Amino acid sequence: EVQLVESGGGLVQPGGSLRLSCAASGFTFSSYAMSWVRQAPGKGLEWVSAINSGGGSTSYADSVKGRFTISRDNAKNTLYLQMNSLKPEDTAVYYCAKSPGLGAPVDYWGKGTLVTVSS
Repeated sequence: EVQLVESGGGLVQPGGSLRLSCAASGFTFSSYAMSWVRQAPGKGLEWVSAINSGGGSTSYADSVKGRFTISRDNAKNTLYLQMNSLKPEDTAVYYCAKSPGLGAPVDYWGKGTLVTVSS
């Protein structure tokens, strides 16, 4: 059974940092591209970042470029999102997702972890 379990969310002050993790199981993690997608309260889904299966290619939404870093550890079957210089508008539920390749449709989602940026 495929599982994606996010963790690391919480309450942080503006300007602070958080690192999200996504533990993957039930599939060959190293063969899939992975993404982070978020949903702010009352808004639609927003793609945040993606990384290819080997970790050598990454992409970011303009809204997070220069502040967020996506990475993966294929030996640990884990995806990460390092978030720095957080802003209130980064408040959202963050989901990790898998797809057959960069740019391919997502075929499985995690349940998400809530990040709240507030003073």
